[in-house]
This record gives sequence, C-alpha cells and structure tokens, in this order.
Amino acid sequence: MRYPEFLRKGGTVGFVAPSFGCVGEPYESAFNNALKIIESKGYKTWLGENCRKAEGIGISSSPEKCGRELSNAMTSDSSDVLISCGGGELMCEDIPYIDFDAIKAAPPKWFMGYSDNTNFTYLSATLTDTAAIYGPCAGTFGQKKWHKAVEDAWALLSGEKLEFTGYDGWEKESLKDTDPLASYNITEKESLYFLPTKDKEIGIKMEGRLLGGCLDCLNILVGTKFDKTKEFIEKYKKDGIIWFLEACDLNVMAMSRALWNLMEAGWFEGAAGFIIGRPYHFDEPLMRLDRHGAVKRVLKDMGVPIVMDIDLGHLPPAIPIITGAIGRVEAKGNDFRISYELS
Repeated sequence: MRYPEFLRKGGTVGFVAPSFGCVGEPYESAFNNALKIIESKGYKTWLGENCRKAEGIGISSSPEKCGRELSNAMTSDSSDVLISCGGGELMCEDIPYIDFDAIKAAPPKWFMGYSDNTNFTYLSATLTDTAAIYGPCAGTFGQKKWHKAVEDAWALLSGEKLEFTGYDGWEKESLKDTDPLASYNITEKESLYFLPTKDKEIGIKMEGRLLGGCLDCLNILVGTKFDKTKEFIEKYKKDGIIWFLEACDLNVMAMSRALWNLMEAGWFEGAAGFIIGRPYHFDEPLMRLDRHGAVKRVLKDMGVPIVMDIDLGHLPPAIPIITGAIGRVEAKGNDFRISYELS
C-alpha cells in the first residue's frame, strides 16, 4: 500500500470537483471561508477547473472533464494534497475517464472526500494501491469554529494524529441553510449498537486493513470492470479486512439488499469486522425492519464483531478514516477508538 506524504506547513492544498462543485448557498460561502481559513494558517490553495462549476448532471461538469481534472490534479505538482469540493450523485460516470494507470505511476498524493467520492477513495486503494482519506469535503472547513471532528480531519491530513476517538454527540438537523458557516448542531447523544449485543458491555477489539465508504456507491461498483475487490482481499488476506460502511439515500430495505449484493459477490470474504456509521435515513423503519435489523439479517452469521451507529457518515460528526491503512479498533459501551498503521 502506498502512503502519500502528509501536508507540510506552508504547503499547497488543492481542490477538485469530481462530484458537485462549490456553487450556490450554503456551499459557495462555506468554500470561500474555508479558503480564507486555510490560507490564514499559512498554507497556499489551488483550485481545479471545475470547483466553481454547476454545468453537469449530478456532478460539477461533464464526466470527461471531471475525470480529467482529477487525473491531472493527482499526477501534477500543482498541489500537495487534494480535498474534494463536495459529494453529489453521479461521480460513478467519471470513473471511465480517470487515468488510474497514470495515478498509480505518479508519486502518491492524499485525496480526501466522502459520500459520492467513494467512487475514488475506494478505487484509489483497490486499483492503484494508494491510500485515501474518507473525510470531510471542502465546505466543512469553512465552519467559523471548527468542530473537533474537523480539527481531527486536518490533523490527519497534516500527519499530526493517527489515533481518534468518537465524539460527544451528533447532529440530526443542520443549521447551514440559515448560516453557511455554522458548526455542527450537536443535539443527540452517542449510542453505539453491537452485534452480538452482549459485546457492548464486554467490549471488542479488531484489527485489519480498512476498506469501504458509502454503501450507495459501493453497491453499483460490484461486478463492473473496475471491481478488483476480490483481488485486493487476496493480496492482503493476511491482514483481514475491516469494512467501514455508511449509507446516504438508501432506506433500510435498500441497505439490506446492498449488503446482500456485496456478500454474494464475495466482498466480505476474510472480513475481520464491520464498523458502520449512522445512515442519513437514521430512524425510518419499514415493514418492521430497522437499520440494525437491515445489517443483522445479512451479516449475523459472519462471526466477526460489528459496531453500528459510530461517528461516520452523513449525520456528522465523522471520524476521518484512511482507506487502505491497517486499522485497530476498540469499542465498549458508547466509547469508540480507532488508530492507523501505515504499512
């Protein structure tokens, strides 16, 4: 696994828009403030050609232009690290236009983003053997007062921290529509869910190579020519895989179907455990099936530890996760801890 150099003081932070660009509110104001904050910390910034565009469908521009922008930014010296402008809907259409061979041949560079950006963070690991960060997009760094999770993401990007703990609560309703620079609106208490449930009091530990992202995106990669998951698992079988998963648009039935699809495709062979974030449709059961049941009915016989409702996903805050790194996870009660080994 290739690990890029971390961001050095005075380095250049680049921004690209392989999914949505920073256009319209609250995204434009948040992005502008993020640039000011980052520059005030002594860093330079660089913007890709699509960052302020909204001419595509579900993404910032055409798939060809988005794929080209990302490929060029990953292989040039225009920036030291890259942060995605935002999530979106159809970044999958960029994939045929991303030059993975060139990215694999170039010196590795950190890319950070989440949600729709799974289409690159996941493939960066499985196709180019290059670690990537599943973490916040550009506008999040525009918060007037950075939440600890935002500070953690920056600390990871700059190599200051490789161990993180869960936070004190989470946001159910955002304030960004009325204040684009608002920090997270923490109103809900942490409450982890374990499978088997007795593990909540006993506590669990797991170790393995981290792989995953947004289930909405992973589900459509299965069986495509870009799906080299089983080869990745075989290459790193001595490590085992810790799957980190979260969902955006999927309801509980769709989550269950997606997990079944990945299971039957052989993606979960050699799994060492699962850490699963709060889904965006957090408490919306259907036909007596809730989010816990959606996972349990598919994964209950895996015989590995499963922790759900962790700080990951579309209901912030979220711990930044290095896709491709060795992860060590400890969880007990409502306490969660993860550390990374870059090997």
